[in-house]
Amino acid sequence: MDDSAILRADAFAIRRTVVRGLTLAFVHEGVGGTPLLLIHGWPETKRIWYRNIAALAHAGFEVIAPDLRGFGDSDLAPDGCYDLAAHSRDLYALAHDGLGHAAVQVVGGDLGGAILQDLSARFPGWVTRQVIFNAPLPYLKDEHRGLRTRPPIESADYFIRQGSDADALLAELPTAPQRRNYIAAFYGHRFWGAPGAFTPDAVAFMTEPFADAQKLRAGWGNYESALRSRPMSEPPLWGKNHVPTLILFGPEDHVIYPDFDRMAAAVFPEHVGPFIVRGAGHFLQWEAAPLLNQTLRYFCGSPAFAQ
Repeated sequence: MDDSAILRADAFAIRRTVVRGLTLAFVHEGVGGTPLLLIHGWPETKRIWYRNIAALAHAGFEVIAPDLRGFGDSDLAPDGCYDLAAHSRDLYALAHDGLGHAAVQVVGGDLGGAILQDLSARFPGWVTRQVIFNAPLPYLKDEHRGLRTRPPIESADYFIRQGSDADALLAELPTAPQRRNYIAAFYGHRFWGAPGAFTPDAVAFMTEPFADAQKLRAGWGNYESALRSRPMSEPPLWGKNHVPTLILFGPEDHVIYPDFDRMAAAVFPEHVGPFIVRGAGHFLQWEAAPLLNQTLRYFCGSPAFAQ
């Protein structure tokens, strides 16, 4: 796939708006279509959706792809909070209060998939459908008994350092190239994605926003919240989720639960799938972009599909 047209900071127009005391940056394409909110994870920014945005806008969706607080072109959090509730309230303020959408459909993986769950639980009825892949899930003791609910311990070192020793870790990365190389590992030899899923140019594009030391540090805030080393704005809303959900799983992922698909089926009783996306891993929106784009056309009711 030739990505030369999208591996640029100006590939899409970037809008900015103030919500809840900070400025969020976002791509906003296909205005007037069916609202579709794309939530990135870590170590990602809105750029991880650049293989999806144009295709989804062309299919009739109003695509809203923000940088979360502390990521990419968005502001750092003035209150220092980077937990799920803070992200959820930001996105609701953006798409509901700012853009005026009484209802949306949402897509997310990794941190974006965790935020998706909190968002649809925190604002009942606002999220009408959701698509989740390769994301954190609540542990349901009875339903998950006997499943492989923990990733290999060898892949957890980053989580522990970022969540409990972030300042010391940042001190070990004093230059922009070192910070970018740290992030590049997650697109390469840590095997979150399928081998070779990202070209060197794509890795350079994805890591560029993390050259900023403050943004890199802010991106670790959710890990600190998870390990209780950083105060949370509010407890997350976390548990079974009854919003209609399509579940996808890229099994080349070596950081998420090996039985993510079966775990998710229990978390989302009103689900379609789970569907296994062979040859793809953690970054499914990039690794299997055509498949995801077509899936969203079907499941989320694209006007172009209905014609």
